[in-house]
Amino acid sequence: MRALPWLLPLFLVACGVPLPDDAPADTPTDSPSDVPDARDAPDARDAATIDAAVDRPDAVIDRPDVAADRPVARDVVAPPDVPPAVDVPADAPPPSPPGPVLYPSGQRHSPLTPDLAARLRAISARGPALADNVFSKVGDSITVSTSFMACFASTTGVDLGGREHLRPTLDLYRGGAVGGTDPFRRVSLAATVGWSASAALAGTPSALTRELDAARPGAAAVMFGTNDIQSRDVFRYGANLLDLTDQLIARGVVPILSTVPPRDDSADADLWVPRYNAVALGVAQSRGVPLVDLHGALVPLAAHGLGPDHLHPNTYATSAGYRACALTPDGLRFGYNNRNLLTLEALHRVAEVTLRGRPAPDADAPRLRGSGSHADPFVIPSLPFADARNTTTGGARVFDRYACRPTADESGPEFVYRFTVTRSTNVRAMVITRGATDVDVHLLGAAATAEACVARDDRVIATTLAPGTWTFSLDTFVSAGAARAGEYLLVIVQDP
Repeated sequence: MRALPWLLPLFLVACGVPLPDDAPADTPTDSPSDVPDARDAPDARDAATIDAAVDRPDAVIDRPDVAADRPVARDVVAPPDVPPAVDVPADAPPPSPPGPVLYPSGQRHSPLTPDLAARLRAISARGPALADNVFSKVGDSITVSTSFMACFASTTGVDLGGREHLRPTLDLYRGGAVGGTDPFRRVSLAATVGWSASAALAGTPSALTRELDAARPGAAAVMFGTNDIQSRDVFRYGANLLDLTDQLIARGVVPILSTVPPRDDSADADLWVPRYNAVALGVAQSRGVPLVDLHGALVPLAAHGLGPDHLHPNTYATSAGYRACALTPDGLRFGYNNRNLLTLEALHRVAEVTLRGRPAPDADAPRLRGSGSHADPFVIPSLPFADARNTTTGGARVFDRYACRPTADESGPEFVYRFTVTRSTNVRAMVITRGATDVDVHLLGAAATAEACVARDDRVIATTLAPGTWTFSLDTFVSAGAARAGEYLLVIVQDP
């Protein structure tokens, strides 16, 4: 049970946003029945079978399928202050306060700064009755496989490769008891072959809720996306991953999100992997929770650390059998060994700051510059880029209509972002919203005025930017006199 006397005071934030119910009729679904896990076999729970054949903190969403008989606190750490709705000042603005931490692409573990460590402690404080020595697995067949984490339960076959600092966390979870076993070997109710993120949320109670009720974990290793890509609906994926992450936070469970492996089974599917991974990065960054970059760890490996089906990770095999928990140079030439190392390291980083009171491992990290106003736009330093804002509580009201679509009433609050490119760059800017929120994305030319608008869309702008400075305006659509304000997640990636 948790006892965290050093916790910082909790800040409050609440946002009741309904699940999206206005998806276009032709939006592909991604339920277990209509989006199969590409080439997943029914016996994917057996590691030998798989490997032989292939082998910033923001609003919390309160969902009705959270168990009613469990007390769930509703307070979480608020994000850095969002500027109030103001007009552009006549004089130059003062320097902006430090913005939220940006999660850089290509870093195996997302930054864990003092403010983010306080964030994780605050999340943990929401579930004082949860088990500190239990974590849950949430995902698809790549999570179901017994090559994922199960081998850590044994005292044989585990080689930390000299990383003895991880042993206290390894022993911590070996001592956890859940459903007659330990968290390493537990068959999770929230991980199933063929699943996309929506499947874990479906039903009342949902599989995620049933897993949290049964295991009462303090943390959860979450990875979806491989199957979600089948629908090519990155917007629904983002909304589902936000919902799932918010539900975990609401229960006091620290989510550990992950990027997904390459899709070498399909060139078209693999084209979508960076887009989905950028969304996962954006969700983790917006909630201030850990992200591990499995994709980045696998790309340098032979065959990208994937088995013969070019889809599932492979596992280090010796004459004595499969050794997914050999974290040695030989072992780390294989996919599952890398995922096991990254997950154990992430659990250790969380345990250090939430259970043991250790200082944050990162003194600071790159932060978002600017205030998002017209006089002081947010600065996009590089791609991929992600940022979450809420136009209900912030934004300026300067642009009402844009030349690229003058009939659309965009008189609600907007935030603006500035991006400078030095050579011709293919970009895809995606805006993810939920429920009735309608925030549109506009691309403005060098003048950064509504008259200089060159493109506008409800959800995505895919274009080539010539060298120069460009502005993205994320503006709130007004319908029947009502601003459809709310939270959005902006994700911008460089496309091939």
